[in-house]
Parts: sequence; C-alpha cells; structure tokens
Amino acid sequence: RADATIPPMPEPLQPRFYNSLTHRPEPFEPVEPTGPDGARPVSMYNCGPTVYDFAHIGNFKTFVFADVLRRTLELLGYDVTQVMNLTDVGHMTDDAMADGGGEDKMQVAAERLAAAKKMGDAHAAAIDDPSDPYQIAAFYIDAFLEDARALRLKVADDPAEHRPRATQYVANAMVPMIERLIESGHAYVADTDEGGGAVYFSVESFPEYGRLSGNTIDQLKGGAGGRVQAKNQLIKRHPADFLLFKPDPSHIMKWDSPWGPGYPGWHIECSAMAKAVHGKDVIDIHTGGEDNIFPHHECEIAQSCGANGTESFARLWMHSRHLMVEGEKMSKSLGNFYTVRDVLSGKVTGRPVDPAVLRFELLKAKYRSTMNFTKQSLLDSGGAVKKLRDAWAAWGGNDAGDIEPIGLEHPATRRFAEALADDLNTAGAIGVAFEYLAGQHGQPEDDNTTRLGVLATFDAVLDVIGEASTESTESSDAFDADALAAELDAARADKRFDDADAIRQRLIDAGYEVKTTKDGTVASKELA
Repeated sequence: RADATIPPMPEPLQPRFYNSLTHRPEPFEPVEPTGPDGARPVSMYNCGPTVYDFAHIGNFKTFVFADVLRRTLELLGYDVTQVMNLTDVGHMTDDAMADGGGEDKMQVAAERLAAAKKMGDAHAAAIDDPSDPYQIAAFYIDAFLEDARALRLKVADDPAEHRPRATQYVANAMVPMIERLIESGHAYVADTDEGGGAVYFSVESFPEYGRLSGNTIDQLKGGAGGRVQAKNQLIKRHPADFLLFKPDPSHIMKWDSPWGPGYPGWHIECSAMAKAVHGKDVIDIHTGGEDNIFPHHECEIAQSCGANGTESFARLWMHSRHLMVEGEKMSKSLGNFYTVRDVLSGKVTGRPVDPAVLRFELLKAKYRSTMNFTKQSLLDSGGAVKKLRDAWAAWGGNDAGDIEPIGLEHPATRRFAEALADDLNTAGAIGVAFEYLAGQHGQPEDDNTTRLGVLATFDAVLDVIGEASTESTESSDAFDADALAAELDAARADKRFDDADAIRQRLIDAGYEVKTTKDGTVASKELA
C-alpha cells in the first residue's frame, strides 16, 4: 500500500468549501495562522455514531466524507486534528424532540440483545450481560472501529482521546457547561414531575438561533411541529427550548448533578466534548449528515456560543447529503437496510466485497449530492478499484515496496488537488485519476517510478489501491486458484468437460472471474 505521507507542495492551493452556516462557498481560513515552523493547524469535529447497534452504510457515507475532507486538507498541507465522538449515553428514541421522549435507546438495545442471546445469535453471545449498558456500548464501539478500519478511516487509528466517549465527559465537561449557561442567563431550571429540575436552553436568549437551519424562533412557536410532549411544554418558557439535563432516577444510565440524578441532553454532548478535546472555544470545521442540521447542530451553536461567550462555534459547517438505496430511503421494513458488514459479506452482490470497493462507492459522488446506492453501482466501483490496482501492478507497484507520493508539482496531482479544493469534488478528482491512467496529464519524462508516485498521491486521499484481497470463501490452505485453473485446462484437454465445468463453478463461487486465454485459464479475484 502507498505511504500516505505527502511531501510539501510548491504553491499552496486555497480550498473553497460550501459553508452550511452562510449558505455559500467560502475560502477556507483556519482560526490559527500558520506557525513560525510552517505548521498549519486545523481543528475538525465530526458527529460520530450512537453505539446501540451496528452503524449502517448511510452513517458511513458521512464518516467517509469526513475522512476524505481530512485527507484533502492534509494533501493541501494542513495539520488536521480530527475528533469524532462516540455517543454511549443512553438517550431516548425521540431525543431529537425538545424534551427527550420515547424509550431509552440503551434499554431497547438491552432487550434486543437479551432476546438474541437466548436465540443463540453469535454476535449477542459476545456480550456477557446484555443488561449492562457499558458492555453494550463497548461491544458496539469495537464493532464500529472494526468497520471504520475496514473502510480505512484515519480517525479509527488516532489516539483514543480523539474518539471521546460521551459517558466520560458528563461530570467534567457537560455539567460545568450547563452551569455556565444557567449563570449567563441562557438556560433555566424547570420543576418536573420526576422530582428535581430539568434544565432547558432558552432559545429566546440567543437571537442567532435558526441561522444554520432556517428554523427561526418565530417559526417554532408551535412547538417544533408538535414533536414535544404537552406536559413538558407547560414547564418551558418557549416551545422550542431544548433539554440540557433531565432528572430521571429510573433511567438506565444516570449521573449525579446539581439538579438531581439524571442524564444529559443529546445536543450538549458535542458542544462539551469539542471544547474539552480540542481545548478551543472556536474550532475550524464541524461536519455531519444533513439530518444533523436541525435540531442537533443548531442547538450546538447556541449552547457553545452561550457558554463560551463567542460569536461562533465552528468557522465552517459541512454536511453530507442522504444515501438512498435503489432509489428509496433505507429502511429495515423495505429490506434495503445494510450495515457495512452486510455489504462486505455479500448481502448486496451475492459474493464477498473488498472493503476498498465500499469505500470507493461511498466517496465517488460529491458529498452534497444525494447518492443512490445500488448493486450495479457497487459492481461499477469494484471495476474502478480493479483498474487502479491493475495500473499499480502494471507499473511495478506490488514489487516496489513503499512508494513515496510525489506531491502536487506534477500536472496530474495538481489537477487532482484542484478538484478536491473545489468544495471536495471527489467525482472530478477521480476523473483526473482515470484520465491519468488513460495517458492524460502526464509529462514526457514520466517513468514507472513517477507514475507510481502520482498514483500514491491519488491514493493518499482515495486509499483504495492497497493489496488486493486474497481471502476466499474457502480456506487458503485448501484453495489455490492458479492450481485450479491448471486443473480446469487439464480436464478440458482430456475432454472431461463435466469436471472442467465443476472446477470453473468452484472458482466462480469463491469470487473469481474465470477467463479463457490463448495461454490457458486465468482466474482473478473479483472485488465485488
């Protein structure tokens, strides 16, 4: 696999990204200036997974987008510190509501896992006590990191503190931030039926509320479209006020607080953890899926600015559009709901899929376009990854050891970087990569070493070349594709055509493409 270290480029490119907060493309200007040592620090925060179940491919479209953004900034010479939270607090199923109604998500997961354990489900068997929310969270965090590493997300291999768990920041970050909001008049305590006081953020105290989403305070007077419970409306000053901390002694996960034992609201987590981990009141970039814009990110801005006394929380807000599956919204009821491991195990294509193929599939379209995930599209991505790997092999990359990227002084790498600097235009960048394979954007003096350096630069962002997977549905000790191809040729030469057909089918079932050439049968591993 290519070494992802990028040499410095001769003239830095000025990236422009669409800012969801200002609703227009803007030049990217980090909060901190370039240091005397040439360092160009960038602080980035990404909304991560809730760890009550396996993350699905729609979640990972957003996570891959954040990874590509980070790699693009690194390609352009920035020093990125990426933080992605892991939400392991037992929030409610209707936590997007202003008062946190519905069922406890961790309790729902506990009941699901207990039932699965009784049925002998393999993954549930790995959890000793399904009633322990910390065991549930630890199991799904491990599963998320396994999936993230399969899809080559750099944050999965960063220091653990860059993946903060919400439960570790309640007492030391969330509660103090809520106290500051109360002291500054941005939050208040309201008596509840459960005893103690629920803490709400007062949206009327923050005139900028609604700037990100367009949902102004006047528009929300009706109670956020009826999504809040009537009894909780009575204790709030404004229907759109949202929960910061809720006292609830019966909640499966709870913490002591000045307002009684309970749990934090969903929105306060990211505000508190972004400040605690980055050590900054204002960060450079905040990303997430478009479904996070309201209420989650809108509320984060209000909380962070209110608590920190700043005019902004993040300079740049970037949001990935939804992923559709075969033209429809992904849904378990429609049978089109896929986790990463579903796709990799062959649930979509009928045979195992190389993780690099799914990564390519999730990054190949522009992040601000709605992506339609289909079986054919996944197969097309497999073909694209194979072309890149074939070029790497043809130029000697598989035998050359680590190949150093050549930076952006080459016309092909410069064009590649320019596409990415244009609001993360991955489709345009991929187009440049394949044009280079076809002989465009090269230089007369390009030799194979240069070509490999160009590909290594592309792959520092794409990260799909690597080593072709050699795994098969049969054990490697018992399965030798080249030997079987030779057996097929021998069977055909002896006119044992039934045997030849059986061997061919065995290769196909193991995920190989079987071709007859003038030199004999060739079996090559399919990627999807």
